[in-house]
Amino acid sequence: MTEALRRAAARLAAAGIEAPAREARLLARLSADPARFESLVARRAAREPMALLRGQQGFWTLDLAVSPATLIPRPDSETLIEAALAAFPDRAAVRRVLDLGTGTGALLLAALAEFPAAWGLGTDRAPAAAALAAANARACGLAERAAFAAGSWVAPLAGRFDLILSNPPYIPSGDIAGLMPEVAAFEPRSALDGGPDGLDAYRALLPGLPALLAPAGIAILELGAGQADAVGRLATTAGFSVADLRPDLGGVARAMVLRAGAAEKTVWQARTKGASFAARGRDRP
Repeated sequence: MTEALRRAAARLAAAGIEAPAREARLLARLSADPARFESLVARRAAREPMALLRGQQGFWTLDLAVSPATLIPRPDSETLIEAALAAFPDRAAVRRVLDLGTGTGALLLAALAEFPAAWGLGTDRAPAAAALAAANARACGLAERAAFAAGSWVAPLAGRFDLILSNPPYIPSGDIAGLMPEVAAFEPRSALDGGPDGLDAYRALLPGLPALLAPAGIAILELGAGQADAVGRLATTAGFSVADLRPDLGGVARAMVLRAGAAEKTVWQARTKGASFAARGRDRP
């Protein structure tokens, strides 16, 4: 390790960065210019996320551009794509996809990459996020099959979709300050803040989803830790049955699969009788 790398690693370690030597080497690969390298080290020592320093983040099979206007895509959210593939073994059955709160476009673009007959719409309250998602669609070769718009949840939408995806803000307002600095200080609060109990976005979007869902369609929502019970109640009140609830790699119930109408025995009902979703497998379809 060169002296510059040693100094960088020591600075990152002092800032509380895990694996500082590895991160110093990653930063060195981003720039051969010493001044640029020092600038990157200073930004990372201030806990700016590595993804923002790189300008991109991998998600599913895609490399996506990221910016301060959006959340950085996380591996936990890939659970929603796994759930979609499990629900539609016939990939040609999905023709229209809606992604509410699209951010970088990660969920929509990953779905379009897996469902080759589908066209998709991504919406986001932040125009800058919708613009970034559109740029990612072009970079991934999916622009002809995707459209993006700025809008607030379901209010301006019409039509029916086979697959609706959403990773809404779900962090309780009072918990945001205690998140990792990379999240609390650098990711947009509007994409994190779910209101006092973390459920405001679900209350806003769930009542309008039945009108947007095709008869055999499904909606898949990302959940925060411990929110399955509360979101399940909101979903059933809105007229859905909970068809599946898939855990992420950490065992957290992360993807809730909803179908319109009641069922004789839903996954939700099974849970109330003692079933544990955290114990379920996470097999990739």
